[in-house]
Amino acid sequence: MNKEQGILKIEVYPIGGIFVFLAALIILLSSCTSTRQIQTAIGKKDTVIVTDTDRSRTDSIAFIRENYQNVLDKKINFTTFSAKIDVDYRESDGKKYDVNANLRMHKDSAIWISITAILGIEGLRTLITKDSVKILDKQNKVYTARSVSYLQEVTALPLDLYSLQDMLIGHPVFLDSNIVSYSINENSISLLSLGNYFKHLLTIGKDDKLIQSSKLDDVQEWRNRTGYLSYEKYEDKEGVMFPTVRLISISEKKKLDIRLNFKQYAFNEVLSFPFPIPKNYEHN
Repeated sequence: MNKEQGILKIEVYPIGGIFVFLAALIILLSSCTSTRQIQTAIGKKDTVIVTDTDRSRTDSIAFIRENYQNVLDKKINFTTFSAKIDVDYRESDGKKYDVNANLRMHKDSAIWISITAILGIEGLRTLITKDSVKILDKQNKVYTARSVSYLQEVTALPLDLYSLQDMLIGHPVFLDSNIVSYSINENSISLLSLGNYFKHLLTIGKDDKLIQSSKLDDVQEWRNRTGYLSYEKYEDKEGVMFPTVRLISISEKKKLDIRLNFKQYAFNEVLSFPFPIPKNYEHN
């Protein structure tokens, strides 16, 4: 295990260990080297305009509000959520890594993740609450405990339990209510919001209002922080439409492609969040 500038790096899993899985999911990278911007960033071809020239400004505002509310209404209402996830990620140099994640969440209370690699051996376990981040590095026998503000220190974003929870359950992240324009295509509607951290181009289905994709550009252009997420293969799980496949491309100083395949998942079951700390572990 290495420590650089207060950032925990767990070498058994490349590019920041558990924070690749967590932070990268929401368009974050904190420990990269080369510079490259991904093709899917918001550019001129994505410029959002009002395509219906006959629509009055009042109607346009009403249309934006209606579809923004549709996005909010589609959020999943749950108490607990659990899943087994195949996580495949590829670096810009072509290196590919496959890990498995067991995820358990209690809404607004806790996120528990166990990461295993080859032979099913658990390498990392993390528990995130409203107040803390705890990590067990089982290969190096190190226990790390930090305030939840550690997430913000690592990512330079207002990251917390709630934003991670939204990402993992399939809700849009960093979607601001300040929607400045929209476009209508044959099968989709796109809304462009301007927030404190990102320009966010969210595309939803024209009829079902389900999220299709999300493009983000950092409002601070010097950061070169960009991202693209697609939400695919929705399944109806007891009346809940859940995207079982997420494709993610992210770039700040290095490009990373991630595929999340939710193989098994369940809502509102009784869950435990075991996090025993062995006595022989080093405390970090």
